[in-house]
Amino acid sequence: MLLYNKTLSNDRLFVLTGGPGVGKTAILNELQRRGFACVREAARQIIQEQVKTGADAVPWLNLERYSSLMLDQSVADYIEHEAAGKTTFFDRGIPDTVAHYRLANLALPDKAYQQAQQHEYNRTVFLAPPWKEIYETDSERKQTFDDSLVVYRVIREVYAGLGYDLVEIPHAPVNTRVEFILGHIE
Repeated sequence: MLLYNKTLSNDRLFVLTGGPGVGKTAILNELQRRGFACVREAARQIIQEQVKTGADAVPWLNLERYSSLMLDQSVADYIEHEAAGKTTFFDRGIPDTVAHYRLANLALPDKAYQQAQQHEYNRTVFLAPPWKEIYETDSERKQTFDDSLVVYRVIREVYAGLGYDLVEIPHAPVNTRVEFILGHIE
């Protein structure tokens, strides 16, 4: 288990995380519509780029390369937005990559722990729980709902181990979920 005593955080950078298919994208779309800066999930972008170019850094072909690219992109996204000075929501954070390595049974590079500790988000992390009624797969999301449950559990463990305060988002319509999140940051 990761243990890290968090004493500082970047208070403007918020992570929205959880297993796949729990409505994070819909929430981020609504936050963006309301004028908030939002950073899209690195994993989905990487898969789309790799498929488009015929490269192999996708989970079903080259999991190690895919994981490395995901860590690098998550760090780059953080660095790009840390100096912006405005509230920004991330669809997953660097600790999600740590969870991914654990889930994939890959050796976690030392730099992954270092990056997760060096690049801190706001202590409050919004965790979307599994929600079977809205779960669906697509061309990038191939996990089953049962896989989503496992991912949720590991993500929860990683963020808690890094000292983040997890706030579970209720199952509710998108606007209600967004109001719940905004109510916790104001």
